[in-house]
Amino acid sequence: MEDIFPLSGPLVLVPTAVVLILALWTRRALEPLVAGAFVGTLMIDPGNALSTLSDSLMTVMTDEDVAWVIMVCGLMGSIIALLLKSGASRAFAVSLLRFITSKPRALLGCWFMGIVLFVDDYLNSLAVGTSMRQVTDRFKTSREMLAYVIDSTAAPISVLIPISTWAVFFGALIEKNGLAPDGEGVLTYIQAIPFMFYPWLAVALVPLVAYGKIPLFGPMKRAELRAENEGKCVPPGAEHIDDEIAHLQASDTTTSSIWTFLIPMASLAFFTWWFDLDFLMGIFVTLAGMIVGFIALKKLTPMETFDNILEGFKSMLDALAVLVAAFLFNEVNTALGLNEYIINAVQPLISAEFLPFIIFSLMGFVSFATGSNWGVFVIILPIVTTLGHNLGADMTLVIGATLSASTFGSHACFYSDATVLTAQASGCTPFQHALTQLPYAVLAGSVAALLYLILGFTL
Repeated sequence: MEDIFPLSGPLVLVPTAVVLILALWTRRALEPLVAGAFVGTLMIDPGNALSTLSDSLMTVMTDEDVAWVIMVCGLMGSIIALLLKSGASRAFAVSLLRFITSKPRALLGCWFMGIVLFVDDYLNSLAVGTSMRQVTDRFKTSREMLAYVIDSTAAPISVLIPISTWAVFFGALIEKNGLAPDGEGVLTYIQAIPFMFYPWLAVALVPLVAYGKIPLFGPMKRAELRAENEGKCVPPGAEHIDDEIAHLQASDTTTSSIWTFLIPMASLAFFTWWFDLDFLMGIFVTLAGMIVGFIALKKLTPMETFDNILEGFKSMLDALAVLVAAFLFNEVNTALGLNEYIINAVQPLISAEFLPFIIFSLMGFVSFATGSNWGVFVIILPIVTTLGHNLGADMTLVIGATLSASTFGSHACFYSDATVLTAQASGCTPFQHALTQLPYAVLAGSVAALLYLILGFTL
């Protein structure tokens, strides 16, 4: 994009403010994101705003990473559809209900599954959400609470366990920016794990909330009271999510076993790891195996199998539309120079002691406001590296703060990929999920910020 009018100062925050205000007003994600992107293009080139927006959308749609996300989410929808139609998800839920006798145990079961499926946060959110709905519904649990538990063990767990897509991606960036010798990026990443305070806190909060050690408050309390007192697990306005997959549910006469669910899940995790943590390859192999297996076992006819693959892909279109809009919004913010403006604005105020605290607070806000997690890290890490070396800061602590900030953005933002996919899998809207989760994310974030402030002065 070519800047016709020079933009500087707080003006670059206007599109983000538009998105946040409209989201709070409409309680939706897609339309505010598109509006924010359009406002940004108006600011860049007011005479050609529509053509600029179109060019930005084409850039987004032809981006390799965006194509990867579309394929991963769409094909995960296909896998979920096959698990539903074959009765595999129902068999899994029925088996769990033999051992789960209370709401806290049901939520802890979700939490534990999230930890086991650590190789990728997309796999975690989509698999646990769709498989545990029936279990948590049985105990009058709001879908917002289900989404909170799942999201708290998606990105946070993938960050903390270094055999994941997050560790590979960030390890490579650590090497690229000279923070580790070639081949030792993941080792440096591992050394920073004890200082990734936000994901540790986010994961640890879940059992405390599930068992009432941390009391319910804010929108989450209202959602839980609605589910318990009125029996309405699905929040008003989110009924269409369940309706979209209602026709994919297995008939009452369809029988299946728990293994028809567990084997595909194990296949996803194993082949993702086998192909160097390439989740898309894991999906390809797993989906191919499910097609052959379900037809051979006569769980589905060939026609039913391929029809449901297409229906499952289509069931993800709402979520994909929000994700593409979020990528578009981030593209416009990049052209406006939002990230650079914020960093440059606070750079004169930074000291070695305050650097971890400021990096976590600042990057957490940028990641939350833009919905970009990995993208923000790519842009800001070179600046963080230079600042850290120039100030003589503890770089292990700085890396931990940077990864914590990225995790906070993934966890808290109402239009980040993690939020959108978790909401879709759990059966609520992205805004409903984000609004109820935000107080707990802020609680964990505040404690993490305090820890970075303390350690910045003690290490």
